Amino acid sequence: MEGLRGFAVFLVFLTHYASMVAPWVAGSSATLQLAFGLRAFGHAGVDLFFVLSGYLIYGSLMQHPQPFLRFMRRRVVRIYPSFLAVFIAYVMLSFAFPAQSRIPEPATAAALYLLQNLLLLPGLFPIEAMITVAWSLSYEMFFYLAVPTVIGALGLRSRSRRWRLVFLLALAGALALHGALAGGPVRLMMFVAGMLLYEAMVPPRPVPPVTGRMGLLALLVGLGSMLLPVEGSRVLQTLQVCILFVAWPLLCLACFQWPSARLPRSFSWTPLRWLGNMSYSYYLLHGLVLHAGFLLLAWVWPPAAQGAWLFWSALPVLFVLTLGPTAMLFLLVERPLSLVPKRASVPALQAGPGQPLRQERAGASPTERRSD
Repeated sequence: MEGLRGFAVFLVFLTHYASMVAPWVAGSSATLQLAFGLRAFGHAGVDLFFVLSGYLIYGSLMQHPQPFLRFMRRRVVRIYPSFLAVFIAYVMLSFAFPAQSRIPEPATAAALYLLQNLLLLPGLFPIEAMITVAWSLSYEMFFYLAVPTVIGALGLRSRSRRWRLVFLLALAGALALHGALAGGPVRLMMFVAGMLLYEAMVPPRPVPPVTGRMGLLALLVGLGSMLLPVEGSRVLQTLQVCILFVAWPLLCLACFQWPSARLPRSFSWTPLRWLGNMSYSYYLLHGLVLHAGFLLLAWVWPPAAQGAWLFWSALPVLFVLTLGPTAMLFLLVERPLSLVPKRASVPALQAGPGQPLRQERAGASPTERRSD
């Protein structure tokens, strides 16, 4: 689970790196195309976060009912300390560098814009996010509000597994149809994919094991779908999400059911797990650090046709540069203020013949980690 988070947030890093490095590789068509491809792959990272969040939050609520207000209080405590730290940093930098600011100039408009961002409205609503990646937090918050309401209103805990599966598939189909015909937040489907992933894992009748080869194929197909020319086409955008709707849960199943196999072991690589542990802090802050890194690079090498050598040389250097400030945010804010210790162990989910998988009690998205 930690490694999957680390992989997802590294994909997000690739999106922003590939976007910012483009002026330095514009003279090399092959390298520029590679940058565009990596940028496209990176967008799938957020969708993987959504799947993991759907799996863990839905599973936690299905196994451990809790009052709505208590649940939401924990979600707010989980999201806001790190978000507020980065939000304040962005506001201060906006005043220090007004040419780069996204805050409108009239005082009333500025106050409204800051309030909208503080309430995590950009994303589901047509509002530009001051923190670029924070658009996904509005999706997360909507899911947090919706899932306990749906579970309680429809009595999902007392329903049969088949009833829940039919309902979730129908919900995903409705979201896909609406996305294809009218647009809108079709990526909410990925939370439903995570909920279906939980239903596939829950005993006593988990789905048949997904092999490592199937998981690897799902990984390749999911990333490959990001190369579809979806710009301006609601149908293709929805098709892309539908492919990820299948691919990412299959990847997770392959890892969860056989954790000792080669594919899940690759996601258990210690540095990747470390990155996954601080994925929320990294997700929020890495774009700002990366922007500062490219400003420094522009001072050393002004944007010009540097070619592939700079693309590959700058990538590891700038990635390492992002680790320091994001680790400080994690250690100084996220871990002490948001990650409360577990109060009790959570029953294991059967992950395959003789191979249990412990379920965590909080989400695994960039807005979630292992404790609620």
